[in-house]
Amino acid sequence: MVTSLNRTKSAAPPAGELLFSGNDWDFHTIRRIHDACEAVAGPELGLSWYPNQIEIITAEQMLDAYASIGMPLFYKHWSFGKHFAQQEASYRRGLMGLAYEIVINSDPCISYVMEENTATMQTLVIAHAAFGHNHFFKNNYLFKQWTDAEGILDYLDFAKGYISRCEERYGHGAVEQVLDAAHALMSQGVHRYPRKKRPDLASEQRREREREEHGEQIYNDLWRTLPAKAGAAKGDPALERRKALLELPQENILYFLEKVAPRLRPWQREILRIVRLVAQYFYPQRQTKVMNEGCATYCHYRIMNALSQKGQLSEAAYLEFLTSHTNVIRQPNFDDRSFGGHNPYALGFAMMQDIARIVEQPTQEDREWFPDIAGTGDAMSVLRDCWENYRDESFIAQFLSPKLMRDMRLFHVTDDPDEPEMRVEAIHDERGYRKMRRSFARQYDVAWLDPDIEVVDVDLEGDRKLILHHKALNRITLQKEDARRVLQHLADLWGYDAVLKEVDPASGAVLVEHAASARPIFF
Repeated sequence: MVTSLNRTKSAAPPAGELLFSGNDWDFHTIRRIHDACEAVAGPELGLSWYPNQIEIITAEQMLDAYASIGMPLFYKHWSFGKHFAQQEASYRRGLMGLAYEIVINSDPCISYVMEENTATMQTLVIAHAAFGHNHFFKNNYLFKQWTDAEGILDYLDFAKGYISRCEERYGHGAVEQVLDAAHALMSQGVHRYPRKKRPDLASEQRREREREEHGEQIYNDLWRTLPAKAGAAKGDPALERRKALLELPQENILYFLEKVAPRLRPWQREILRIVRLVAQYFYPQRQTKVMNEGCATYCHYRIMNALSQKGQLSEAAYLEFLTSHTNVIRQPNFDDRSFGGHNPYALGFAMMQDIARIVEQPTQEDREWFPDIAGTGDAMSVLRDCWENYRDESFIAQFLSPKLMRDMRLFHVTDDPDEPEMRVEAIHDERGYRKMRRSFARQYDVAWLDPDIEVVDVDLEGDRKLILHHKALNRITLQKEDARRVLQHLADLWGYDAVLKEVDPASGAVLVEHAASARPIFF
């Protein structure tokens, strides 16, 4: 059973009075903890957040949240049950632990906290999720641009009900086929850039007047006498018109299928739209993992230290917090058996602390590398600006300092399969720091990591074959079997044959070609 605690007003306990003693807690304790954290987060850190809704859940409910991508309302699908069974088996055998919390980007912001947590851990996760993550969700430009925190819960409720009604009317098998295909294309179902908004009539009339006035100002009759550009060839008008009408090339494949696929029924198009909007909702989180966790970890560290300094945490509670915090930000070395890449908590927290150091206690090196922020004195103002205006790739490219690169012992090597040995690409000098920072930042650029696949053409009057191109960066092609399976799902949704050509963007040469034919059972 989920127990909900809504908090919108602060009634912080006095300084010097312990928030709790021992490990046990009740809902009155949770309220005191929330209010104490709020008294630090607002006045001292300058955070702003959505109203908090704290929900206490069991281990089984946490596993269920894992399986359904952490959303409080979601439609049913067999893959969620599969993930639940796998994770439950691992948890019961002691092969995995559970997160202390899950936080939902919504208004109000929902924080799931485990009932098994001690009072100290409840304080930590409330500071981390209900204020750190909450502030980031509300203020970061990507979440403002791509998500609707106020409307997401209502939309998920609609999506769950709509898919349930489709299952009753068209059968579980038919709905499952659409969902399977849509889920396979989910990573290619997002708009990576804001789409042009349709202007109203008054705006169009104003723009037309401005264009005419500009044309009159720069008009010169001599331009009429210039010859046409040598070698310029006009494109096929029919091809250009078709591409314009279909908005080709189109990187959002689910959007293209939803709008154009000739054989989809209205309910199938609506399911594609649901999956597409859910994928778009999570798109900012993929781009801000380091910053989001770094923000939340830095905020909980500041809040917990402030509570300790006010005498609201006992020494035992503070030591428990430090133990958990240290485990969270642990970064294994590259040769450690537990190394699995860079820990976003460790990297994010280290960068936040380093920025605060640069702002408050800069060295001469810091002043040369970061002249705009070094020594300005207001660390929280700089950090809040970072949390609002950057994503992981741009944040690392802008603020990773030489000192932190030395502290983290970062190095850059190139492992070229055509070369017999690995090559050191950067060392710890000025040129090496810049090269290392650019390379490191690129590892967090989803535009660099995700396959660049676009719908480039379709002959609606002929065989209706759908043609897609994958720009194979550095001639790295897709895994053959995965590409074949996903292309089959795409052909099923399209209703006709589909071809995926993997193209070298430098030369235009086709490296690999995949083909799939629609299965008639889909319709």
